[in-house]
Amino acid sequence: MNLPLVDSDLPPYAGIQLANVILVRAMADARAALSALLAADTIGFDTESKPTFAKGEVSTGPHLIQLATDEKAYLFPVVGNMALDCLRQILESPRVLKVGFGLRDDLRRLQTKLGIDASNVLDLAIALRQEKRADVGAKTAVARFFGQRMQKSKRTSTTNWASPKLTDRQLLYAANDAQVALRVYRAWRTADATIPPEDQ
Repeated sequence: MNLPLVDSDLPPYAGIQLANVILVRAMADARAALSALLAADTIGFDTESKPTFAKGEVSTGPHLIQLATDEKAYLFPVVGNMALDCLRQILESPRVLKVGFGLRDDLRRLQTKLGIDASNVLDLAIALRQEKRADVGAKTAVARFFGQRMQKSKRTSTTNWASPKLTDRQLLYAANDAQVALRVYRAWRTADATIPPEDQ
C-alpha cells in the first residue's frame, strides 16, 4: 500500500474525547492507570517537553508522559508527580508493547532525566517506512490507514508543557499523540493480516 499525500480535502480525524483523557495527579489516579495499562497488550506512547528557543539551550523535558489504551489516555505530568514508580513499571514492562511516532528523543530523555529504560518499544515512524523512504509521521499514517486528515497545531505543540495547569487544548493534543499511534498500529496489523503472501 503506497503512502498518499495528506489531502486537505480528506475528512478530519476526530481523535479522542476529552471525557476519556485522565490527567494523573493523585496516587489513586496512578493506581487506576497502572492497572489499565498493564492489562493491555499494546499501548500508545509519547512525551511532551517545554520547548527551547535560545541557541544551545538544553531541554529539561520530558514534562508530560502520555500513555493510551484503546479507550482512554493517561497523562502523567512529570514535575511534582508521585507516580513515577507506576510509570517505570509500565514503561519498563517487557510484556506490554509501547508504540509511538519518532520516539528516539523521548526514550533518551526518559533515561537521562528519570532513569527509566523503556523496553518493548516500537517506533512506527521507522516501522511504517516503505522502500527506504523517510520516517512516517502520524498525519501521513492517519491519511494512509483511515483516509482522514489529522490536524496538529504548532501553536499548541510549542506551549509550556511544564505548566501546573494544562488547558483542554493541550490535554487533547497530548492524548491524541499517544492514542493515534495505538490506533494506527492496530490498523496496520489488521491490514498486514489481510494481505496474502506473495507466492499465493
